[in-house]
Amino acid sequence: MDSMYYSCEEHVDIALDEQVDDSGMPPELEKIEQNTELSTTCSFCEKPAVYAVKE
Repeated sequence: MDSMYYSCEEHVDIALDEQVDDSGMPPELEKIEQNTELSTTCSFCEKPAVYAVKE
């Protein structure tokens, strides 16, 4: 299952835990480059995402 969570600084621990629960494997944590044209929000709140957590 290919899933990805986006997280702000505050919710990165939750995103990591959710990804481990979903896949059972250690997740990849990737810092998102801030791009004014792309406004990705946290999967757990409405703040701008800082990290992408994926399988």
